Amino acid sequence: MVTYVLGLVVAIGVFLIFWGIMQARRSAGGAEEFSARVAAYGGQSGGMQLPSLRPTPQGLREALNRLFQPAADRLGKREQKKGKPSLAEQLAKADLKLRTSEFVMIQFGLVVLLVLLALVRFGFPGGLIQMIVAGVIGYFAPGFYVRFRQKRRLNKFNSQLGDTLTLLSNALKAGYSFAQAVDTVAKNGTAPISEEFGRAVREMNLGGSVEEALNNMVKRVDSEDLDLVITAVAIHRTVGGNLAEILDNIAHTIRERVRIKGEIKTLTAQARASGWIITLLPVGLAGFMYVVTPAYFRPMTANFLGFIMLGVAIVMILIGNAIIRKIVKIEV
Repeated sequence: MVTYVLGLVVAIGVFLIFWGIMQARRSAGGAEEFSARVAAYGGQSGGMQLPSLRPTPQGLREALNRLFQPAADRLGKREQKKGKPSLAEQLAKADLKLRTSEFVMIQFGLVVLLVLLALVRFGFPGGLIQMIVAGVIGYFAPGFYVRFRQKRRLNKFNSQLGDTLTLLSNALKAGYSFAQAVDTVAKNGTAPISEEFGRAVREMNLGGSVEEALNNMVKRVDSEDLDLVITAVAIHRTVGGNLAEILDNIAHTIRERVRIKGEIKTLTAQARASGWIITLLPVGLAGFMYVVTPAYFRPMTANFLGFIMLGVAIVMILIGNAIIRKIVKIEV
């Protein structure tokens, strides 16, 4: 009977994870449709008719969203109190078309799944510590993935920014206004930069000023290069000048910075790979041996000398990783 109950709980955990992934894909399509509708209605100058309001379809998805939304709200308020971006802003920076409640649902499902796997492998109460460690890993793993997506999207955005500024400059030289030049980038650029400029265009179409739209874009992207561009545009709108020439100069600076960063990344690739290997290989091997053959690894956790050896190993790994990261970190 206990086996059947345990299997049912594991199945529920796996279902929550894959349900969250499925809803992420559905939400992506819904977001695109909503963006298109906002652009369409916001671009009309007169005689705009609001779309008919229909009741939101109620189902399993809405029930789960209502269940996890309070936890998502508390998490968002806690992040804002710390001065950090809210959960919704972090998901937007990572370009994850997820509701905050759906993210919390995935987080909860992963915690349940890993805890139950630890329970099946190590038993209870002997495996209580392993269950706690598995739960902590499941709780923080989605956050690490979000930050990975944010970093990857930011790097891609910065690599496209130089060409985008050239496109903006050419549009201004052709006689376009700045708002029209931004719309040109949104239509002719590639993701993710076209998506961000498209959002700025929609905000301007809905009545927002150029400064507000650009400042909101900086908050979403959190790019130092983009912040430099927006500052230059704001100064130009205040004191005047040749904006096209200013953008050309900034584009040249950004291209050179991207080129130098690429060369540094190539020259330090071996050192960075060595840092990851000496950090992850011992930890991964120890975790694998501990899960697969607990009897073989038990001397390291069954006596005081084993704990000392593990502690020294962890400290040495952290020191080695910190030294390598310090060596390969070159500011440009």
